[in-house]
Amino acid sequence: MQARRRGGAAGVIPYVRQFDFAYGRVDQVSPRIRRVVAENPGPFTFTGTGTYIVGHGEVAVIDPGPALDAHLQALLKAVEGERVTHVFVTHTHLDHSPLARPFARATGAKIYAARPPGESAHAGPQLEEGDDEAFRPDVVLTGGERFCGPDWTIEAVPTPGHASNHMAFALAEENALFPGDHVMGWSTTVISPPDGDMAAYYASLERVRARGFSTLWPTHGPPVTEVAPFLDAYLAHRKAREAQILARLAAGDRTIGEMVPAIYAEVDRRLWPAAAHSVLAHLIGLVRTGQVATDGEPGPDSLYRLAG
Repeated sequence: MQARRRGGAAGVIPYVRQFDFAYGRVDQVSPRIRRVVAENPGPFTFTGTGTYIVGHGEVAVIDPGPALDAHLQALLKAVEGERVTHVFVTHTHLDHSPLARPFARATGAKIYAARPPGESAHAGPQLEEGDDEAFRPDVVLTGGERFCGPDWTIEAVPTPGHASNHMAFALAEENALFPGDHVMGWSTTVISPPDGDMAAYYASLERVRARGFSTLWPTHGPPVTEVAPFLDAYLAHRKAREAQILARLAAGDRTIGEMVPAIYAEVDRRLWPAAAHSVLAHLIGLVRTGQVATDGEPGPDSLYRLAG
């Protein structure tokens, strides 16, 4: 794996984007962790969804992924001869949860996840990954629950922000965290209102940083092994984005549509709709703290101005 750095006014994040994988292949990536990558690459999923199998003999599976039969068959082959005791889902986006029910049905396991978001989560324009509105866990998690296998202990860690029902999972024996989409090595995370919340995201990042994990295993892309400096850079990047937004308002921009091309000029244009969602999330937070003003509730088509 090699780290690539990407600079600019929004700060420097030591992105990690290169790793060895093949679709459907089972890779032993740590003493207790295996990974199988689904073939659903894209601007929001990078190379695809990485499903993790934790333990040996009696195993837990994290984020079964999208509704792809080839991925289901690869997962079933990967756990052949073993007993799947738990299926954990970080959140209900379409690249994470749809395969959970078919996989659980085939293995006899139960599904564990936070409560699905309400109808308000589906309001407004949807990103490509969308929400799995049919998803229902067998066991609802609220955070702090611990589950054990012969050689693993997993704890549910609430990490709302990217999604209101986002739940990460800590593996005690390796001081590792499966952060889902909360932290990704290859990119920053999209915060998309109304279900995404920037203030909640900041709080969740601080909670993860305080835990001192040795490794992060995101659902998309390779692991993050230099965790503390990476999270510091992630937080600094978000604060720098806020500064850019305030600077664009000072320069006379009034709408999100005016800000995005200027702030994200070097970013793939396919990601500009997602960038607009993140800018909205920042603006909602800035309105709450009194730094920015708008008439009525802040929304994607609102007119914004510096307060005072």
